[in-house]
Amino acid sequence: MTDAPSLRLSVDGESRTAEPGTTAADLYAQQRDVVVAHINGDLKDLATPLRDGDVVERVLVSDPEGLEVLRHSTAHVMAQAVQELRADAKLGIGPYITDGFYFDFDVAEPFTPEDLKKLEKSMLKIVNKNQIFRRRSVTEAEARAEMADEPYKLELIDLAGGPGSGAVDESAEGASVEVGGGELTIYDNVDRKSGETVWKDLCRGPHLPDTKHIGNGYALMRSAAAYWRGNENNKQLQRIYGTAWPTKDELKAYKDRLAEAERRDHRKLGVELDLFSFPDELGSGLPVFHPKGGIIRKEMEDYSRERHARAGYEFVYTPHITKGHLYEVSGHLDWYRDGMFPPMHVDEERDPETGELTKPGQDYYLKPMNCPMHNLIYRSRGRSYRELPLRLFEFGAVYRYEKSGVIHGLTRVRGMTQDDAHIYCTREQMKGELTNTLNFVLSLLKDYGMEDFYLELSTKDPEKFVGSDEIWEEATRTLQEVAEESGLELVPDPAGAAFYGPKISVQARDAIGRTWQMSTIQLDFNLPERFDLEYQASDGTRQRPVMIHRALFGSVERFMGVLTEHYAGAFPAWLSPVQVRAIPVADAFDDYLDGFAQKLREKGVRVEVDTSSDRFPKKIRTASKDKIPFVVIAGGDDAEAGTVSFRFRDGSQFNGVSQDEAVELIAGHIAQRVNADPTAPAQPGAVDDSADGSGDGEVLVTETVVEDPADGAASTSSPEAPAPGAAAGGASTETGEPGVPGQS
Repeated sequence: MTDAPSLRLSVDGESRTAEPGTTAADLYAQQRDVVVAHINGDLKDLATPLRDGDVVERVLVSDPEGLEVLRHSTAHVMAQAVQELRADAKLGIGPYITDGFYFDFDVAEPFTPEDLKKLEKSMLKIVNKNQIFRRRSVTEAEARAEMADEPYKLELIDLAGGPGSGAVDESAEGASVEVGGGELTIYDNVDRKSGETVWKDLCRGPHLPDTKHIGNGYALMRSAAAYWRGNENNKQLQRIYGTAWPTKDELKAYKDRLAEAERRDHRKLGVELDLFSFPDELGSGLPVFHPKGGIIRKEMEDYSRERHARAGYEFVYTPHITKGHLYEVSGHLDWYRDGMFPPMHVDEERDPETGELTKPGQDYYLKPMNCPMHNLIYRSRGRSYRELPLRLFEFGAVYRYEKSGVIHGLTRVRGMTQDDAHIYCTREQMKGELTNTLNFVLSLLKDYGMEDFYLELSTKDPEKFVGSDEIWEEATRTLQEVAEESGLELVPDPAGAAFYGPKISVQARDAIGRTWQMSTIQLDFNLPERFDLEYQASDGTRQRPVMIHRALFGSVERFMGVLTEHYAGAFPAWLSPVQVRAIPVADAFDDYLDGFAQKLREKGVRVEVDTSSDRFPKKIRTASKDKIPFVVIAGGDDAEAGTVSFRFRDGSQFNGVSQDEAVELIAGHIAQRVNADPTAPAQPGAVDDSADGSGDGEVLVTETVVEDPADGAASTSSPEAPAPGAAAGGASTETGEPGVPGQS
């Protein structure tokens, strides 16, 4: 009798041999950070036995898939702890999500913050017991028997369509982590000492080898109500959200990021800075912009219009409502009806005496998008190839019926203004126009201070599209070529396209690394066909144009919310509602600063003079709280010398600057649309603001406020400041503007 032959394996790209019965865990026994493995391309538990010819690739806990497995395994431990705390709790679904996980439970009473603390302690005990995650494949009958006391799990078994089907209803929120993949499996949590199963759950897996691999980098964040499978018609369950990371330090860093994100929350800043609000009287998702928010919005829109005009776009305007037939032609009523507000039935006429219908009414809809109306503008007269590309642009108000659960401040609203453009071009112009459009989009986003981008390519949803496969393939291939030639990272978004064509989405990372979807560029062969759009080609034939849909901001509201969080409310000077606040050291200098403010107004600068009854230190604090980019101060020395002093948002100061130079300094910075904060230029002899004298690139010139006992006035002095009227070195900056703070 001969020994069984060795297994021939490929392990992380290298050829290896192993004894029969070897598992992936055996291969990586000395590498604790390996938590699962790809075996022939499929993600598997490390306990999976290997076969001859298998290709094995390790997955570290820090890898994206490793983090998902860590989080899903932590969700199981949390569910085990919940059923230990509340024996009557019934299990829902517990998937991993971005940065964490959740698990739904049917319980008699909602979870309290105290419950979450108890659960974390119970989870720690489970983790320290080093229970083994053990996978079992079961038949449908076995699964039903073992999950007999878990009604929601039985429903998931029904969704799976029986063993071997792998079919999961699309409406089953998070169900793919529980069932599917061609078989039903149960994961047991096994006590390492006794070998007994102490808890189990229907689950597709994979999981960590054991609970010890979870470590101490997890936390339960909050609880909330959630409808079973995300359907408002189903029972409301209790959901616990958690997060899990490979180390405690990474958990702390994540919590710090959350705290910073909360500090930047545009909803909170919108109230604090008096930018916008959401009156209950108007309805959910319908914002109003206050005067200060209106200034920011106007600046955003005005600059966008200016750039579009220079790029050859023509401005159009379309109404807010339309007959329903328009959206029947476009296909939106077939494919997008759930995202539209219900129709308004109007124009019906009846005989006043008999009540008989004499004129049928019509359904009108609030428009959810502008493209069908732009098609009508194109179709209003004959078009020649000489007119193409034709670029139509509109700040168009659209309305979408977002569910109440997804509405979120300005970033998810029901009434919005899209900076919408539709470009009509020939097939020969198509790729060049797409390239120009993408470059224009990126350039304009950079002008508003967004710099870090990647692209996402959304392709056809096989269940939701119009047009031929050939047309979709050509459109997708063209978009992919344009995206790849941009040099930016390109990631796939399978089945993410609209029904009429594929799209490129520009994804932008903000100041704290979060990703926001910004602009979208969609290539469409189908709507020109549905609207019978034509142009006369150079040979006299009638041809269909290609249509490019392009929303640059996405919506003005959403982009303003993103910028508010990107800048934490401290908008660049060119966007700030108040660009300069002038603060007299005492009432005696109000008139002096009024005169200075008038010079700024003549340059188009938005300036206020703080003549309130607050004391000087409080005025400074208020200006800081209001995030004013330029705070100008004047006291006795300044009034005598015809100068002012600056205090910037970073706390640095620039003293003794002549009024004329100060006006040019401020106006120049604003005119350049500089997105970096102004700050004090380096000055010889300036005080170093670092504790150890090493400096950090910022300069703080200390100003002393001296109360004059004779008349209550005050003067300013600064031994380190330049002589009155002298600029800081008087040097030109990189942009050629003399003495612009932060640009030297």
